[in-house]
Amino acid sequence: MKLDRTVGVIAAFLAVFAFANILFAQSPTYRVSTPYTYKNLSIFLIHGKNETSKTNIITLAEALERKLFRVYETGEVNELMVENLSKDQDVFIQSGDIVKGGRQDRVLAVSVIIPARSGRVSIESFCVESGRWEKRKEEDSSQFSSSNERIVSKELKLAANDSRSQSEVWAKVSEAQKRLSDNVGGSVAAPESRSSLQLSLENGRVAATADEYIRSLSNIVAGQTDVIGYAFAVNGQINSADVYVSNALFKKVWPKMLKAASIEAVSHSRGVRLAEPVKADAVGAFLKDADKGAVKERAASGNASIVTREQKDNVVFEARDDKANVVVHRSYVKKQ
Repeated sequence: MKLDRTVGVIAAFLAVFAFANILFAQSPTYRVSTPYTYKNLSIFLIHGKNETSKTNIITLAEALERKLFRVYETGEVNELMVENLSKDQDVFIQSGDIVKGGRQDRVLAVSVIIPARSGRVSIESFCVESGRWEKRKEEDSSQFSSSNERIVSKELKLAANDSRSQSEVWAKVSEAQKRLSDNVGGSVAAPESRSSLQLSLENGRVAATADEYIRSLSNIVAGQTDVIGYAFAVNGQINSADVYVSNALFKKVWPKMLKAASIEAVSHSRGVRLAEPVKADAVGAFLKDADKGAVKERAASGNASIVTREQKDNVVFEARDDKANVVVHRSYVKKQ
Protein backbone atom coordinates (compact mmCIF):
# COMPACT_ATOMS: atom_id res chain seq x y z
CA MET A 1 0.00 0.00 0.00
CA LYS A 2 2.83 2.42 0.90
CA LEU A 3 4.54 1.62 -2.40
CA ASP A 4 1.33 2.37 -4.33
CA ARG A 5 0.99 5.72 -2.56
CA THR A 6 4.65 6.55 -3.24
CA VAL A 7 4.30 5.72 -6.94
CA GLY A 8 1.16 7.86 -7.11
CA VAL A 9 2.90 10.82 -5.50
CA ILE A 10 5.86 10.53 -7.89
CA ALA A 11 3.54 10.32 -10.91
CA ALA A 12 1.62 13.38 -9.76
CA PHE A 13 4.86 15.30 -9.21
CA LEU A 14 6.13 14.43 -12.68
CA ALA A 15 2.85 15.56 -14.25
CA VAL A 16 3.01 18.88 -12.42
CA PHE A 17 6.69 19.28 -13.36
CA ALA A 18 5.92 18.64 -17.04
CA PHE A 19 3.13 21.22 -17.05
CA ALA A 20 5.37 23.70 -15.25
CA ASN A 21 7.93 23.30 -18.03
CA ILE A 22 5.24 24.32 -20.51
CA LEU A 23 3.94 27.13 -18.33
CA PHE A 24 7.28 28.73 -17.50
CA ALA A 25 9.23 27.83 -20.64
CA GLN A 26 11.61 30.55 -21.74
CA SER A 27 10.60 32.48 -24.83
CA PRO A 28 12.50 31.34 -27.92
CA THR A 29 15.41 33.53 -28.96
CA TYR A 30 14.75 35.15 -32.32
CA ARG A 31 16.36 37.85 -34.42
CA VAL A 32 13.91 39.78 -36.58
CA SER A 33 15.07 41.30 -39.87
CA THR A 34 14.28 44.75 -41.17
CA PRO A 35 11.16 44.71 -43.37
CA TYR A 36 10.96 43.74 -47.02
CA THR A 37 8.04 45.72 -48.41
CA TYR A 38 5.88 45.70 -51.53
CA LYS A 39 2.90 48.05 -51.62
CA ASN A 40 0.93 47.48 -48.38
CA LEU A 41 2.67 44.23 -47.35
CA SER A 42 5.83 44.07 -45.21
CA ILE A 43 7.61 40.79 -44.51
CA PHE A 44 10.02 40.30 -41.59
CA LEU A 45 12.27 37.23 -41.61
CA ILE A 46 12.73 35.49 -38.26
CA HIS A 47 16.21 34.09 -37.65
CA GLY A 48 16.87 31.37 -35.08
CA LYS A 49 18.30 27.93 -34.51
CA ASN A 50 17.10 24.64 -35.93
CA GLU A 51 15.36 22.39 -33.41
CA THR A 52 15.72 19.33 -35.61
CA SER A 53 18.17 18.17 -38.27
CA LYS A 54 15.58 16.03 -40.09
CA THR A 55 15.41 16.74 -43.81
CA ASN A 56 12.91 14.09 -44.89
CA ILE A 57 9.83 16.24 -44.15
CA ILE A 58 7.65 17.25 -47.12
CA THR A 59 4.55 19.44 -47.27
CA LEU A 60 0.98 18.22 -47.56
CA ALA A 61 0.65 19.81 -51.02
CA GLU A 62 3.76 18.00 -52.26
CA ALA A 63 2.71 14.68 -50.73
CA LEU A 64 -0.76 14.82 -52.32
CA GLU A 65 0.68 15.77 -55.70
CA ARG A 66 3.10 12.81 -55.54
CA LYS A 67 0.31 10.42 -54.44
CA LEU A 68 2.18 9.69 -51.20
CA PHE A 69 -0.63 10.86 -48.94
CA ARG A 70 -4.39 10.56 -48.67
CA VAL A 71 -7.00 12.70 -46.97
CA TYR A 72 -10.28 10.83 -46.54
CA GLU A 73 -13.81 12.16 -46.19
CA THR A 74 -15.47 10.82 -43.03
CA GLY A 75 -18.92 12.35 -43.41
CA GLU A 76 -18.20 14.39 -40.28
CA VAL A 77 -17.74 18.14 -40.77
CA ASN A 78 -15.09 18.54 -38.08
CA GLU A 79 -13.05 15.37 -38.58
CA LEU A 80 -11.12 13.87 -41.48
CA MET A 81 -8.74 10.92 -41.71
CA VAL A 82 -5.24 11.22 -43.14
CA GLU A 83 -2.71 8.56 -44.12
CA ASN A 84 0.95 8.83 -45.07
CA LEU A 85 1.72 6.12 -47.63
CA SER A 86 5.41 7.01 -48.00
CA LYS A 87 8.01 4.54 -46.84
CA ASP A 88 10.57 7.10 -45.70
CA GLN A 89 9.18 10.67 -45.80
CA ASP A 90 7.23 12.42 -43.06
CA VAL A 91 4.50 14.89 -44.04
CA PHE A 92 3.95 18.27 -42.40
CA ILE A 93 0.35 19.45 -42.15
CA GLN A 94 -0.07 23.06 -41.07
CA SER A 95 -3.12 24.47 -39.38
CA GLY A 96 -4.84 26.59 -42.00
CA ASP A 97 -4.10 24.30 -44.97
CA ILE A 98 -7.18 23.89 -47.17
CA VAL A 99 -7.93 20.51 -48.73
CA LYS A 100 -10.04 20.53 -51.90
CA GLY A 101 -12.73 18.00 -52.70
CA GLY A 102 -14.70 15.59 -50.55
CA ARG A 103 -18.26 16.60 -49.76
CA GLN A 104 -17.10 20.08 -48.74
CA ASP A 105 -13.71 21.79 -48.88
CA ARG A 106 -12.10 21.79 -45.43
CA VAL A 107 -9.42 23.64 -43.53
CA LEU A 108 -7.21 21.44 -41.35
CA ALA A 109 -7.14 22.79 -37.82
CA VAL A 110 -3.90 21.46 -36.35
CA SER A 111 -0.22 21.53 -37.25
CA VAL A 112 1.28 18.05 -37.05
CA ILE A 113 3.94 15.85 -38.65
CA ILE A 114 2.44 12.58 -39.91
CA PRO A 115 5.19 9.95 -39.99
CA ALA A 116 5.90 7.60 -42.87
CA ARG A 117 3.67 4.50 -43.01
CA SER A 118 1.35 6.13 -40.49
CA GLY A 119 -1.85 4.23 -41.05
CA ARG A 120 -5.04 6.26 -40.78
CA VAL A 121 -4.93 9.17 -38.33
CA SER A 122 -7.85 11.37 -37.31
CA ILE A 123 -7.41 15.14 -37.74
CA GLU A 124 -9.58 18.11 -36.80
CA SER A 125 -11.12 20.18 -39.59
CA PHE A 126 -13.64 22.89 -40.40
CA CYS A 127 -15.66 23.47 -43.56
CA VAL A 128 -14.64 26.49 -45.63
CA GLU A 129 -17.60 25.97 -47.94
CA SER A 130 -21.29 25.73 -47.00
CA GLY A 131 -24.29 24.13 -48.66
CA ARG A 132 -22.56 21.47 -50.78
CA TRP A 133 -22.56 17.93 -49.42
CA GLU A 134 -22.05 15.93 -52.59
CA LYS A 135 -19.62 15.30 -55.44
CA ARG A 136 -18.45 18.44 -57.28
CA LYS A 137 -17.91 17.96 -61.01
CA GLU A 138 -15.23 15.28 -61.56
CA GLU A 139 -13.83 15.37 -58.01
CA ASP A 140 -13.82 12.31 -55.76
CA SER A 141 -16.28 12.91 -52.92
CA SER A 142 -14.57 10.25 -50.77
CA GLN A 143 -11.13 11.93 -50.79
CA PHE A 144 -9.43 15.30 -51.19
CA SER A 145 -7.24 15.86 -54.20
CA SER A 146 -5.00 18.82 -53.40
CA SER A 147 -3.89 21.37 -50.80
CA ASN A 148 -2.54 24.35 -52.72
CA GLU A 149 -4.27 27.13 -50.77
CA ARG A 150 -4.51 28.40 -47.20
CA ILE A 151 -6.92 30.48 -45.17
CA VAL A 152 -6.20 34.13 -45.86
CA SER A 153 -7.19 36.25 -42.88
CA LYS A 154 -6.14 36.44 -39.26
CA GLU A 155 -9.85 36.36 -38.35
CA LEU A 156 -10.08 32.91 -39.94
CA LYS A 157 -6.98 31.79 -38.04
CA LEU A 158 -8.59 32.83 -34.77
CA ALA A 159 -11.92 31.20 -35.67
CA ALA A 160 -10.25 27.87 -36.50
CA ASN A 161 -7.64 27.84 -33.72
CA ASP A 162 -8.99 29.92 -30.83
CA SER A 163 -12.80 29.96 -30.77
CA ARG A 164 -12.87 26.74 -32.86
CA SER A 165 -16.38 27.53 -34.04
CA GLN A 166 -17.75 26.23 -37.35
CA SER A 167 -20.34 28.99 -37.62
CA GLU A 168 -17.63 31.60 -37.03
CA VAL A 169 -15.39 29.99 -39.68
CA TRP A 170 -18.22 30.24 -42.22
CA ALA A 171 -18.83 33.88 -41.26
CA LYS A 172 -15.15 34.76 -41.65
CA VAL A 173 -14.98 32.96 -45.01
CA SER A 174 -17.85 35.13 -46.23
CA GLU A 175 -16.08 38.28 -44.97
CA ALA A 176 -12.84 37.29 -46.72
CA GLN A 177 -14.67 36.67 -50.00
CA LYS A 178 -16.38 40.06 -49.79
CA ARG A 179 -13.13 41.91 -49.11
CA LEU A 180 -11.43 40.19 -52.04
CA SER A 181 -14.36 40.97 -54.34
CA ASP A 182 -14.23 44.63 -53.30
CA ASN A 183 -10.50 44.86 -53.99
CA VAL A 184 -10.06 42.96 -57.26
CA GLY A 185 -12.91 44.61 -59.15
CA GLY A 186 -15.53 41.87 -59.25
CA SER A 187 -17.08 38.92 -57.48
CA VAL A 188 -14.70 36.09 -56.60
CA ALA A 189 -17.52 33.61 -55.92
CA ALA A 190 -17.37 30.59 -58.24
CA PRO A 191 -20.63 29.56 -60.01
CA GLU A 192 -20.21 25.88 -59.09
CA SER A 193 -19.98 26.72 -55.37
CA ARG A 194 -20.32 30.37 -54.41
CA SER A 195 -19.46 29.70 -50.76
CA SER A 196 -16.16 27.89 -51.47
CA LEU A 197 -13.12 29.81 -50.22
CA GLN A 198 -10.91 27.40 -52.16
CA LEU A 199 -12.54 28.31 -55.48
CA SER A 200 -12.44 32.03 -54.64
CA LEU A 201 -8.69 31.76 -54.11
CA GLU A 202 -8.39 30.15 -57.54
CA ASN A 203 -10.12 33.18 -59.12
CA GLY A 204 -8.01 34.63 -61.94
CA ARG A 205 -8.17 38.24 -60.71
CA VAL A 206 -7.12 37.20 -57.20
CA ALA A 207 -4.21 35.13 -58.49
CA ALA A 208 -2.99 37.84 -60.88
CA THR A 209 -3.07 40.59 -58.25
CA ALA A 210 -1.35 38.47 -55.59
CA ASP A 211 1.31 37.44 -58.11
CA GLU A 212 2.64 41.02 -58.18
CA TYR A 213 3.50 40.70 -54.47
CA ILE A 214 4.89 37.19 -54.86
CA ARG A 215 7.25 38.15 -57.69
CA SER A 216 8.59 41.05 -55.64
CA LEU A 217 9.09 39.17 -52.37
CA SER A 218 9.64 35.47 -53.07
CA ASN A 219 13.45 35.67 -53.34
CA ILE A 220 14.07 37.39 -50.00
CA VAL A 221 14.81 34.00 -48.39
CA ALA A 222 17.47 32.99 -50.95
CA GLY A 223 20.70 31.99 -49.24
CA GLN A 224 19.23 32.54 -45.76
CA THR A 225 20.25 29.38 -43.90
CA ASP A 226 19.16 30.43 -40.41
CA VAL A 227 15.67 31.74 -41.21
CA ILE A 228 13.05 29.63 -39.41
CA GLY A 229 9.98 31.81 -39.88
CA TYR A 230 8.51 35.13 -40.84
CA ALA A 231 6.09 37.80 -39.65
CA PHE A 232 4.08 40.21 -41.75
CA ALA A 233 2.30 43.52 -41.50
CA VAL A 234 -0.50 44.83 -43.70
CA ASN A 235 -1.23 48.56 -44.02
CA GLY A 236 1.26 49.34 -41.26
CA GLN A 237 -0.32 46.94 -38.75
CA ILE A 238 1.30 43.73 -37.47
CA ASN A 239 -0.84 40.79 -38.58
CA SER A 240 0.73 37.46 -37.64
CA ALA A 241 3.85 35.30 -37.67
CA ASP A 242 4.82 31.67 -38.17
CA VAL A 243 7.93 29.92 -36.84
CA TYR A 244 9.02 26.38 -37.73
CA VAL A 245 11.20 23.66 -36.29
CA SER A 246 13.91 24.14 -38.93
CA ASN A 247 15.11 26.24 -41.84
CA ALA A 248 14.52 23.27 -44.14
CA LEU A 249 10.83 23.08 -43.21
CA PHE A 250 10.39 26.87 -43.41
CA LYS A 251 11.73 26.93 -46.98
CA LYS A 252 9.32 24.12 -47.92
CA VAL A 253 6.27 26.09 -46.77
CA TRP A 254 7.47 29.59 -47.73
CA PRO A 255 5.88 29.82 -51.22
CA LYS A 256 2.44 28.86 -49.88
CA MET A 257 2.74 31.16 -46.88
CA LEU A 258 3.86 34.13 -48.99
CA LYS A 259 0.94 33.55 -51.34
CA ALA A 260 -1.53 33.59 -48.42
CA ALA A 261 0.00 36.77 -46.95
CA SER A 262 -0.09 38.42 -50.39
CA ILE A 263 -3.78 37.58 -50.86
CA GLU A 264 -4.53 38.99 -47.41
CA ALA A 265 -2.72 42.19 -48.38
CA VAL A 266 -4.76 42.34 -51.61
CA SER A 267 -7.96 42.00 -49.59
CA HIS A 268 -7.05 45.13 -47.61
CA SER A 269 -5.51 47.20 -50.42
CA ARG A 270 -8.39 49.41 -51.57
CA GLY A 271 -7.91 53.11 -50.88
CA VAL A 272 -5.00 52.48 -48.52
CA ARG A 273 -2.95 55.28 -47.07
CA LEU A 274 0.04 53.62 -45.50
CA ALA A 275 0.63 54.28 -41.83
CA GLU A 276 4.01 54.65 -40.16
CA PRO A 277 6.06 51.59 -41.20
CA VAL A 278 6.32 48.77 -38.67
CA LYS A 279 9.82 48.32 -37.23
CA ALA A 280 11.60 45.06 -36.40
CA ASP A 281 11.62 45.93 -32.68
CA ALA A 282 7.83 46.08 -32.67
CA VAL A 283 7.62 42.63 -34.26
CA GLY A 284 10.06 41.23 -31.69
CA ALA A 285 7.98 42.74 -28.87
CA PHE A 286 4.82 41.19 -30.36
CA LEU A 287 6.42 37.72 -30.35
CA LYS A 288 7.72 38.04 -26.79
CA ASP A 289 4.42 39.37 -25.49
CA ALA A 290 2.45 36.50 -27.03
CA ASP A 291 4.86 33.95 -25.52
CA LYS A 292 4.00 35.27 -22.03
CA GLY A 293 0.26 34.59 -22.38
CA ALA A 294 -1.92 32.42 -20.14
CA VAL A 295 -1.47 28.75 -21.00
CA LYS A 296 -4.00 26.14 -22.12
CA GLU A 297 -3.09 22.70 -23.44
CA ARG A 298 -5.07 20.09 -25.34
CA ALA A 299 -4.37 16.81 -27.09
CA ALA A 300 -4.57 16.84 -30.89
CA SER A 301 -3.94 14.41 -33.76
CA GLY A 302 -1.42 11.59 -33.57
CA ASN A 303 1.45 12.48 -31.23
CA ALA A 304 0.58 16.18 -31.29
CA SER A 305 -0.63 18.49 -28.57
CA ILE A 306 -1.52 22.16 -28.86
CA VAL A 307 -0.37 24.71 -26.28
CA THR A 308 -2.16 28.06 -26.51
CA ARG A 309 -0.63 31.13 -24.88
CA GLU A 310 -3.06 34.03 -24.94
CA GLN A 311 -3.19 37.64 -23.83
CA LYS A 312 -5.67 40.41 -24.58
CA ASP A 313 -3.95 41.55 -27.76
CA ASN A 314 -1.88 38.54 -28.87
CA VAL A 315 -2.03 34.76 -29.02
CA VAL A 316 0.36 31.99 -30.05
CA PHE A 317 -0.57 28.41 -30.87
CA GLU A 318 2.27 25.92 -30.32
CA ALA A 319 2.05 22.57 -32.07
CA ARG A 320 4.14 20.06 -30.12
CA ASP A 321 5.32 16.63 -31.20
CA ASP A 322 5.16 14.90 -27.84
CA LYS A 323 7.02 11.80 -29.05
CA ALA A 324 9.98 13.84 -30.32
CA ASN A 325 9.60 16.43 -27.53
CA VAL A 326 9.86 19.36 -29.92
CA VAL A 327 7.71 22.33 -30.96
CA VAL A 328 7.04 21.79 -34.67
CA HIS A 329 5.28 25.08 -35.40
CA ARG A 330 4.34 28.30 -33.62
CA SER A 331 1.55 30.42 -35.07
CA TYR A 332 1.36 33.97 -33.68
CA VAL A 333 -1.67 36.19 -34.26
CA LYS A 334 -2.14 39.86 -33.42
CA LYS A 335 -5.73 39.95 -32.20
CA GLN A 336 -6.05 43.75 -32.04
